[in-house]
Amino acid sequence: MKLDKQILEEKIREYRKSKSCSESTLMGLCQTADYPMSEEDMSRLACGFAGGMGGTFDEGTCGAVTGALMANGLLNDENEIIKANAKEIFNTFKDEYGTVRCDLITNNGKDKSPCVDCCVFIANKVADLLDK
Repeated sequence: MKLDKQILEEKIREYRKSKSCSESTLMGLCQTADYPMSEEDMSRLACGFAGGMGGTFDEGTCGAVTGALMANGLLNDENEIIKANAKEIFNTFKDEYGTVRCDLITNNGKDKSPCVDCCVFIANKVADLLDK
């Protein structure tokens, strides 16, 4: 499956104006892939992962990563591919940002300026994996 990365980025940037990283990443990927789930359902699925899990920030996994992992699961059919991709998604993000922890990326939620770029970065990785 080939996703248009320009459309993907535009969708994520638009969603991120009002949605969390987990929601924006999941929704951007699934909407670009024409996945048959409503925006409302995707938002409900992902909202608990916002702010490093429930808005805790402290030691929680970045929502961009969790949103990407959810999309990976929805957009792939084989468990082995989902698991292999999940490891690559996690490691790629950690290599780029030095951590997957929301609190370290956002200064405990006080600086969300890196968030949209984190979402776009990891969504593009998912798009690359879907194109294999």
